[in-house]
Amino acid sequence: QVQLVESGGGLVQPGGSLRLSCAASGSIFSVYSMGWYRQAPGNQRELVATITSDGSTNYAGSLEGRFAVSRDNPKNTVYLQMNSLKPEDTAVYYCYANVRVRGNRVNSVYWGQGTQVTVSS
Repeated sequence: QVQLVESGGGLVQPGGSLRLSCAASGSIFSVYSMGWYRQAPGNQRELVATITSDGSTNYAGSLEGRFAVSRDNPKNTVYLQMNSLKPEDTAVYYCYANVRVRGNRVNSVYWGQGTQVTVSS
């Protein structure tokens, strides 16, 4: 019913920048919070950043200042600008969206397929 398609991952040198995008589509009545998690090999999935429909943001403490989350509500799209990237930022990045599907009375959380970010020289 709802699909999230991510783009923007890749290989970048330490100190570089990347911008991830995630667009939600399908039978959407409304999108509430959106955001990003990441998972490095051998680690659990961890929060990166979230943003509500009115623009309130929340970051993992260690990432605020280097990462910035934003969204385009009419396009149901969330972005993650990543600056001053470090090798330890290497992970698969997953977007999510908390969505009210048309005709449903409760929200559901949907996930993107994940995009690889590799920070290496």
